[in-house]
Amino acid sequence: MTTKELIIMADPNRPRHYEEEFKRQIVRLCENGKPSSQIRAGYGIPRSTLQRWVQGIRNSGSTRAVDNRTPEENELIELRKRNRQLEMEVDVSEQAAPVSARR
Repeated sequence: MTTKELIIMADPNRPRHYEEEFKRQIVRLCENGKPSSQIRAGYGIPRSTLQRWVQGIRNSGSTRAVDNRTPEENELIELRKRNRQLEMEVDVSEQAAPVSARR
């Protein structure tokens, strides 16, 4: 499969999704000396996306965001999840209180 065949055409109203192998091929092009402006123009990839892929491969060998987060970022994500869970529990309790009081 060629690199161009790996591009997934996206609905302009939804974020694009690129397969991991496509990302790795693009990073290899960049590391082999092809100018990033040519890569971005040829494949329609935003500058920040290409930079994030290259940095991710250099840092952890992966372009996945979850593999490239700092411990502080992971902790913040977990705390936000926990906060949402607790807010839902409080909301359910507040809605159940009047029902329980009527009994």
